[in-house]
Amino acid sequence: VQLVESGGGLVQPGGSLKLSCTMPQWELDAYAVTWFRQAPGKGREGVSSISKSAGRKYYSDAVRGRFTISRDIAESTVYLQMNNLVPDDTGLYYCGARETMPGSSDWWEEAKIDSWGQGTQVTVSS
Repeated sequence: VQLVESGGGLVQPGGSLKLSCTMPQWELDAYAVTWFRQAPGKGREGVSSISKSAGRKYYSDAVRGRFTISRDIAESTVYLQMNNLVPDDTGLYYCGARETMPGSSDWWEEAKIDSWGQGTQVTVSS
């Protein structure tokens, strides 16, 4: 499935951004979606994941309490609301779709992802 991320940009520390991950109409029902990010010189890390029904949501320790993941079936989009951003949040943010249910022990695993988007850049700097 094709995924398209948007919403990245340059923001000051303490600011907010809302990322979108959109797929073709009516395909979102078939997938759980995970957001990943990759900081310069570092590996890709899982940020947050949401199940097909939105009944399960997961967050990394680094973003819990600041980021919120949600999905809109009608818009075929998964959102990542990012508040109180800090410089360590800087990176290229990717969304990935998976057909399997994410669990507490594997929601961050890249190997579980079936399709990737191209990424959107988030830069947090004063």
